[in-house]
Amino acid sequence: MSFLTLKNVSFSYPNGFEATQNVSLKFQLGEAVAIIGQNGAGKTTTVKLMNGLLRPTKGEVLIEGKATSSLTTAQMSKRVGYVFQNPDDQIFQDTIEKEIAFGPKSQKLEKAVLNEKVTAAAEICGLKEVLKEHPYNLPYSKRKFITIAAIIAMDPEVVILDEPTAGQDRESTDLLGKIISYLTDQNKAVITITHDMEFVVKEFQRVLVFADKQLRKEGTPKEIFWDEELLKFSALKQPYICQVAKSLGIQNIMTMDELGEKVLV
Repeated sequence: MSFLTLKNVSFSYPNGFEATQNVSLKFQLGEAVAIIGQNGAGKTTTVKLMNGLLRPTKGEVLIEGKATSSLTTAQMSKRVGYVFQNPDDQIFQDTIEKEIAFGPKSQKLEKAVLNEKVTAAAEICGLKEVLKEHPYNLPYSKRKFITIAAIIAMDPEVVILDEPTAGQDRESTDLLGKIISYLTDQNKAVITITHDMEFVVKEFQRVLVFADKQLRKEGTPKEIFWDEELLKFSALKQPYICQVAKSLGIQNIMTMDELGEKVLV
C-alpha cells in the first residue's frame, strides 16, 4: 500500500478558479520524486493538498489508506512537512537554533531527544556552526537550509521541497542532493518541485510533469526528457546534456558518460 495517495483530486479557489484538476498519485516511503512544469501548471497547489494547507474540493487525500479529511492541518504537518519556496515566509525566530527547534518543541519531546533532532538536522543542512546566529545574518540562499532543517527536525514521513535550488550555487545544490539522499536513506519520501532540469536528472528517478492544471505524465528522466511532444506541450526544455546529444543526432542520452560512449563508437 502506498503511504500517500491522491485520488481524483481537484481544487478550486473561492472565486471559482480551478487550480488543479483530477490528479491521482501515489508515493512510497524511501523514494525521491521530482515535480516539474511551468508556473500555473498546478504543481504547488497539488503539494499543498498533500499536507493540508489546502483541502481538495473534489477527490480525497489518504495517508496509509486513511482519508485525511478528518485531520487538522497541524496533524497532517506532523506526517507531511512542507518547506516553502521563500524561506522568509517560514522563519520567525531570533536564532537558527530556536527556528529549528520550534516544531519539535510542539511535539513535547524530552529535552535530550529534542536536542538530538536539532543537532542532526543542523548538521545535515550545514548549519551546526551557526546555530546561535540570527537567521537573517545568513544570505537568502542559506536561509533556505534553515527552513529545510526545521522540517527535518520534526521528523515527518514525507518532506516536500518547493523550488529548493532557486538562487543556489553549485555547492549548495550538491548539498541539497546529499540532503535528499539522507532523507530517502531514512525511509522518508521526498517530493521536490523544481525548474532545474539538470538537478532532476542528477537526483531523481521518478518525475511528474504537470501542465494546464493536470498531471500529464510520470516516468524516469529518460522517459520524460526524450518525449519531445510532451515537452513541447508542457513548454519545458530538455536538460543541457540531452540538447547536446540531440545536436549530434544521438537519442536517449542522460549522462556525459553515455554521450562519451556513443561519440567514441
